[in-house]
Amino acid sequence: MAQAGSFVPAAEAELPLFDRVFSRIGAQDDLAAGQSTFMVEMVETAHIRHHATPDSLVILDEVGRGTSTFDGMAIARAVVEFLHNRKEVSARTLFATHYHELTSLADVLPRVQNMHVGVHEEGAEVIFEHRILPGPSDRSYGIHVARLAGLPGAVVTRAEHLLSELEASRPATGIPLPAAPANLQPSLFGGPSPVESELARMDVDGMTPIEAIQKLYELRSAARANLEGPRK
Repeated sequence: MAQAGSFVPAAEAELPLFDRVFSRIGAQDDLAAGQSTFMVEMVETAHIRHHATPDSLVILDEVGRGTSTFDGMAIARAVVEFLHNRKEVSARTLFATHYHELTSLADVLPRVQNMHVGVHEEGAEVIFEHRILPGPSDRSYGIHVARLAGLPGAVVTRAEHLLSELEASRPATGIPLPAAPANLQPSLFGGPSPVESELARMDVDGMTPIEAIQKLYELRSAARANLEGPRK
């Protein structure tokens, strides 16, 4: 907005110039074209990956929400690592997520910083302050938002009870994440794996979305088979 000449609500600011602005926000599906919400999300994210430059602004909202928790978290983290580690795509990025486990990336990726929206709690009441503060959020407020949206009290109460049960059964450390790779350099002691070779040969731009997702599942199965090794 500042680049377009709009008012900047600040006493002073140093703002860069962007060549393009990319955004992946909202949920949308195209059933006629055979594209689910998750498929549309992945196609748009892939488009950003192919066209963003270090001078671009990338805005990503809840990447990975359209699939299972672990799949979504893995994809979200991989996207963050890719944008961070690849110099040709290392755009300035705003990445909004409710995967609290991803906040640990700030400890291993030097250019990642956590920010959260300020919240003031008064007993059972929650007030969203519309302020951006440094650091990760210590919790989610989905049930409070559901109450504000007018969800029936019985549903909210039941949700609070279920949340307490889930939090009690969850390990104290949460879901562990593997260490982020320091770089993307291949091993010095071996060539590329079959999966890497297949990825290098893929004509992604010439694929339809359905073909791309099918190939992704095939490569994932092959990668898992390589990790598990031969069965005895």
